[in-house]
Amino acid sequence: MKVLLCSLVLILLVASQGDAQIDASQFTGRWLTYYMAANNIEKITEGAPFYAFMRYIEFDEENGTILMHFYVKENGECIEKYVSGTKEGNFYAVDYAGHNEFQLIRGDENTLLTHTVNVDEHGKETELVQLFGTGNNVESQDKEEYYNAVREKEIPEENIVNFIDTDNCPEE
Repeated sequence: MKVLLCSLVLILLVASQGDAQIDASQFTGRWLTYYMAANNIEKITEGAPFYAFMRYIEFDEENGTILMHFYVKENGECIEKYVSGTKEGNFYAVDYAGHNEFQLIRGDENTLLTHTVNVDEHGKETELVQLFGTGNNVESQDKEEYYNAVREKEIPEENIVNFIDTDNCPEE
């Protein structure tokens, strides 16, 4: 009986670890958009709302908020944007080009892998997977992990846009 009880406690402990939340505040800082993929490619082409060049993300875990500073390109011109949101469980709710659920998949000091679900003003849902970084180079293991996340979300690889080569917006 003791073995059964110990096993149950151990199973519950392991299961609860799977729901552990990432302390996103450690990822506050300067970030650049490396790659973005969407199941609706029209959302990430020039002039679209998610053709966005990230500059800074601030995660405030204490207050449960996020602030993003980025540029979008319209007719070749960089337009500065600031967007904020609030934490709701394991994602941040952000209102921009509709309603968004922005979630960290993985992060370290050099890269952030994120997933966003956007529901636009017409009710159309778009899934996006983003890879942000701090420098000018993408490590092969980060790129492979990104491609795996894109496949996992069933987004066609031909819908991946390289933002590194087209980013000429002002630095932070």
